[in-house]
Amino acid sequence: MKKILLTLLALGTLATFAQAEEAKPKTMPKMFQMVPAGQATILQEGNAKMFCPECGMTLPMFYKTNHAATVDGKVKQYCSIHCVVEDTQKGSKLTNIKVVDVTSLKFIPVEKASYVVGSAKKGTMTMVSKYAFANKADAEAFAKVNGGKVVDYSGAYKAAEDDFAKDSKMVAKKQAMMAKKGEMMYGKMCQKTDKKFATTAEAKAFIVENKLCKDLNPKQMQAVGLYLKNR
Repeated sequence: MKKILLTLLALGTLATFAQAEEAKPKTMPKMFQMVPAGQATILQEGNAKMFCPECGMTLPMFYKTNHAATVDGKVKQYCSIHCVVEDTQKGSKLTNIKVVDVTSLKFIPVEKASYVVGSAKKGTMTMVSKYAFANKADAEAFAKVNGGKVVDYSGAYKAAEDDFAKDSKMVAKKQAMMAKKGEMMYGKMCQKTDKKFATTAEAKAFIVENKLCKDLNPKQMQAVGLYLKNR
């Protein structure tokens, strides 16, 4: 009888622990690229300023790979050098290009940056990461710990350009999967709208402004934004 009581007590404790674990709020794991929104400098303006104009990703989530440039007299801020290449290949003329220095989290001219290409830290929109530093010594120290090659902006851009087709194929596949999930979330968690969107960033800005959906985390917001842009 004593063994039975001890077994029941143990099972009850495990059940209580499991319920407590399930009740914990689910948060997204912190990525190396991510900084709190208050630490991110947003240079572009407009309703969709928190999102990359090319892919729609939330800029503070990928801040350490952010770039910015002036296009047609306005500043555009990108989540990554991959999106810089994408905008350039679409015919946009980018000037005054800047990148976030991983050490200080400040924007610096790309001409003054030393990039580490191919480190063990995860990349943004690419399988081969590209992180920039204002001081070459910082880049070399980062590469010593995390691997990768230290190059200038032209070297980093060429690496992104060389990877572009392969990375775009990977991104398109992931975005298609996310859009399908976004469609289900939209049906369950959002008010309906017939509005059309030219970009994912536009769709996400509309969701936020109009409180279209309930309790979406950033990843879910991206999924719904992709669905609304592509439907």
